[in-house]
Amino acid sequence: MRPMGDIVTERSEGILRVELNRPEKMNAMTSSMYTKLADIFNDAAKDERIRVVLWHGAGDAFSAGNDVKDFLENPPGPGESPQARLMNALVGFDKPLIAAVRGAAIGGGTTMLLHCDFVYAGESTRFQMPFINLAVVPEFGSTCLVPLRIGHIRAAELILLGLPFDARRALELGLVTQVVSDQDLLRVAAETARKLAEKPAAAMQVSKRLLKRCFREQTLAAMKAENEAFSVQVRSEETKEALTAFLEKRAPNFTRTSKPVAAT
Repeated sequence: MRPMGDIVTERSEGILRVELNRPEKMNAMTSSMYTKLADIFNDAAKDERIRVVLWHGAGDAFSAGNDVKDFLENPPGPGESPQARLMNALVGFDKPLIAAVRGAAIGGGTTMLLHCDFVYAGESTRFQMPFINLAVVPEFGSTCLVPLRIGHIRAAELILLGLPFDARRALELGLVTQVVSDQDLLRVAAETARKLAEKPAAAMQVSKRLLKRCFREQTLAAMKAENEAFSVQVRSEETKEALTAFLEKRAPNFTRTSKPVAAT
């Protein structure tokens, strides 16, 4: 295993394993982690020795989303932020990407998974997209990809209400490939990775590009609009109150009125 700060990688038999490695923080993402992950995926895309990527988290969580303290110190802007670099790397990644998820998958911990080709969820997995609860907006193209996959009505329930949902509900919605026991999670995901690594690599990559062709431009446009809206909203009084309340472990007070950010 090769450490890269809070990320660990290992390459074996055509499979690159990528592990988020902040178990004490539920693998919450910092700006540097977004940058490192983007570099890992961009490098893997160009490395002919790598045929498949298997992505998972250390400990009892996949990812709790953004590290709030780091997020407050390094709020993303509308341009080439660390988050945007990872988004672009995932959209352009044309090799099979498998996620093995258990425990918390919150915020970006859920929306990053929308760019995976296979998502295996342990029975303990709890998903949530609580962006509005934190007075920000969804990201990673989720405003396009979630309704595209499950329809507007069910997407509104998950995004506008920000409700948590379990692995079985995610399977019903078509957001995960299979639900397995936590104990079998990595074994099942690794077996799929091995099967994919044995297939003809060029045909696999072309087929994935074709699968994503119809909605690639929509996703990129959604990401651009989301990032522009996010960079404005994250600097608002609403978001300051939401994140301060989160850190102070109290209920936020949104009695101030605010003008909504226009969607483009």
